[in-house]
Amino acid sequence: MTAYLPELLRGLLVTCELSLVGFAGALVVGSAVAVFRVSPVPPLRAVGALWVGVLRNVPLLVLLVLFVFGLPDVGLRFSLFWTAATCLTLYASAFVCETVRSGIQTVSKGQAEAARAIGLGFAASLRYVILPQAFRVMVQPLGNVFIGVVLGTSLVAAVGVADLTNKTESLDLQYNEPLTTFGLAAAFYVAITLGGGLLFGVLERRLRVSR
Repeated sequence: MTAYLPELLRGLLVTCELSLVGFAGALVVGSAVAVFRVSPVPPLRAVGALWVGVLRNVPLLVLLVLFVFGLPDVGLRFSLFWTAATCLTLYASAFVCETVRSGIQTVSKGQAEAARAIGLGFAASLRYVILPQAFRVMVQPLGNVFIGVVLGTSLVAAVGVADLTNKTESLDLQYNEPLTTFGLAAAFYVAITLGGGLLFGVLERRLRVSR
């Protein structure tokens, strides 16, 4: 185990970085697309619906292969890490979008009407009235999206990113001890996902108390 740990920890660091960058990017992009989906402008709603419809129905591995091997063919070259992070961001943004849109729909229409009555426009109503209330019910679903992103990072090993799964596969080929190497990797994944779930659970309880 002492021979495996240094390599596994390096892979774990890459997995954590990918997870955080991918989720943060998905949170920004997905929230913007959710605003499109609830916008009163029909073309923006169509763009949001198309975005979600396409990305939710394309496997993440297919998206990774298209970006990693397809972008260089059109003259766009990025590092493997940032290409994988972009794919994770785009893929998870579709799920964040639906989570945010569902949260917005839980806010009563009376709140939006009251915001318009005091002179707030669509953007200001979302920012100051609707989204702060909607976020309270979005915390746990967003936690589930985060866990999905963490587990999704394991697929980047297929395109050569030196993440936890990639390092585990290399160690297994070197030492031929899959039970030990993959067992350790599984323990690391469980620790990350459980830790993320607990963090989002604490945040949800705090927001519930502050209502």
